[in-house]
Amino acid sequence: MNPPPKEIEGKKLTALSLAALGVVFGDIGTSPLYAMRECFHGEYAITASPDNVLGVLSLIFWALLLIVSVKYLGFILRADNEGEGGVLALTALIKPKNVKPRTPQWALVGIGLFAACLMYGDGMITPAISVLSAVEGVKNITPVLESYIIPATIIILGGLFLLQKSGTARVGRLFGPIMLLWFCTLAALGIAQIINYPGVLAAVFPWHGISFLIENRLHGFIVLGAVFLAVTGAEAIYADMGHFGKQPIQLVWFLVAFPALALNYFGQGALLLVRPEEAYHPFYALVPDWAMIPMVLLATCATIIASQAVITGSFSLTRQAIQLGYLPRLRITHTSSSHIGQIYVGPVNWALMLCTIGLVLGFQSSSKLAAAYGVAVSATMLITTTLFFVVASKRWGWNRLAAGLLTALFFVVDLPFFGANMSKIFHGAWFALAIGGFFFLIMLTWEQGREILGNKMRSLTPRLEEFKKMLADNPPQRINGQAVFLTRGHDIVPAALMHNMKHNKILHSEVVFLNIRTEEIPRVPNFEKIEAEKLGAGLYRIIAHYGFMEEPKIDTIFALSRSKGVNLDMKEASFFLGREKLSIGEQPQMWRWRSHLFLFLARNAMDAAAFFDIPSDQVIEVGVQLEL
Repeated sequence: MNPPPKEIEGKKLTALSLAALGVVFGDIGTSPLYAMRECFHGEYAITASPDNVLGVLSLIFWALLLIVSVKYLGFILRADNEGEGGVLALTALIKPKNVKPRTPQWALVGIGLFAACLMYGDGMITPAISVLSAVEGVKNITPVLESYIIPATIIILGGLFLLQKSGTARVGRLFGPIMLLWFCTLAALGIAQIINYPGVLAAVFPWHGISFLIENRLHGFIVLGAVFLAVTGAEAIYADMGHFGKQPIQLVWFLVAFPALALNYFGQGALLLVRPEEAYHPFYALVPDWAMIPMVLLATCATIIASQAVITGSFSLTRQAIQLGYLPRLRITHTSSSHIGQIYVGPVNWALMLCTIGLVLGFQSSSKLAAAYGVAVSATMLITTTLFFVVASKRWGWNRLAAGLLTALFFVVDLPFFGANMSKIFHGAWFALAIGGFFFLIMLTWEQGREILGNKMRSLTPRLEEFKKMLADNPPQRINGQAVFLTRGHDIVPAALMHNMKHNKILHSEVVFLNIRTEEIPRVPNFEKIEAEKLGAGLYRIIAHYGFMEEPKIDTIFALSRSKGVNLDMKEASFFLGREKLSIGEQPQMWRWRSHLFLFLARNAMDAAAFFDIPSDQVIEVGVQLEL
């Protein structure tokens, strides 16, 4: 007997919620390992007096409530791009069809792109600080093991990155149950301490946090940089929305993650009120001696899961950037037949691994790494707030005053945290900004370089109407067969076709101009993907529309084109691709060093045949020489 629809929906929601717990909340869920400690034992530590403990606890509680519960889960998650979240999807949502430089729209797209680039820096620091902070717990087992902390962390991180190529679909099934056990453990550890000192619950009142900031002034403001560590996974919640949807994420946060985190932080606070000398690692001080070894193992598993989510997010971000034309084509490997989000991007994986291990070797402790953490995330939060205002006022039609007041409230919370994190700039925080700036430069250079080449191509080749007139006036010899030419625009004749006609003096009986476009939405329905048009004289034009979360494949395009009246045979068609030989002219349109960077990126880009899954024995490459 089939269960009623509501029961099926309930089972699906439970499964999605458990999966979301393992992927979405890994980063923010491991923050108790180091957030509270950094307030009282880090670079900018403050004395663990009762007033300070209650003040810091109050700030952490209200940061979780206002930033995560109200801002992100209450409002930002509404700003989805056809179900997808994240700052790059949000940027695509506000990007007009034709963005011209030096306009307000261009500036908004630029800052959104920069925020996305900052996520690469976050993707390097998060695994380093999370795993290192968990492994440091072995010091609480015996001081003899302290010398093994760095080697063990490097081995764990190295193994994590080496496993990426084979995929994590099988292991991923354990993520949800392990993180559920982790959050339950957080709650249990916190409750045990709160029972001993229930007065710590007074920290829920916001005036404790306000009094802390007033009394400690500049020092209190700087401690906000450590308080912010408690909410560093908030942006990841928004970025992972497309995998699970809003409802499971909201359900898991309010029923599991938020209560467990709050209880654990209050438990750490209760411990410090009684034993302030434990400030060097209040999290592990909560753990009974008999449970220390399993706790270190569980914490290490939780931080590996948190790191996995950040790494996968970096791969997803790279795929979106490639599809939107901000990065050169790279080989994207699908590591799971059932989970579309499970992908692997080799160059990104190895870059993350080298930088992450380098951070561990360079900083040597999670406390020093914490001084470098937070700037990228706080800057991204500010940018997300700005873009949210644009979406609310322009796309949703909100009253500008109402949207402005809500945005101002978010800024009141975001700006102090950003300012406090900027104080870390000379303590390692420059690294995340440098990584973000590096990727931003690459993306801008690639986009501008491709635009320059596109303009050069358009000046060298005729328009489609002009080409048809040329054929009518001086018809070439036609041979049987189908020839497919990839084009940059719907009315542009590719240089590969003109060179083929010039040197071979022939034209196939059926010529297809194929233009693949990436739209500013995640996915395009199959019935809207293909525009096919018969132009006469054996010429056909196909425009394939794809979303930035999709990967165009030639066989799919051919199959969809047949339903539109263009009968293409995948086995018989010949594909003519332009092989661009690039050089730098006397007066390049970009600075010379950027032109060299573009040449390097172009030489290392994946060729179109492999990227679009075109059979290599059906590809004919035609050389085209262009100057930047």
